[in-house]
Amino acid sequence: MESRSPVKRISIMVGEQQHEQICKAGINISAFIRDLIDDHFSQHKISIRVGKKTHDLYMKVIGNTGSTDEDIEPFLVEVLKKLLDKRLQRIKDLRTEFEK
Repeated sequence: MESRSPVKRISIMVGEQQHEQICKAGINISAFIRDLIDDHFSQHKISIRVGKKTHDLYMKVIGNTGSTDEDIEPFLVEVLKKLLDKRLQRIKDLRTEFEK
């Protein structure tokens, strides 16, 4: 995990509706923008579509705990390995079924 460099304060302008949405969602806008910038300049990024509950949890964890995507990566690797194992088992089960 790489540590973040010192942060710099900037001022941004957002639309009134955007501001209302940000406040209503409880988004830490600084963390949100830092994450978007990191994603934009990353050589190795992925985007996944998630449900509202997962998205809200992600935003709260990343925005309020000082965590980064790099902190999540080891957990994501383990989940992907489990998903692969599950899919391989389904394929083996199908093959066994066809051989009957």
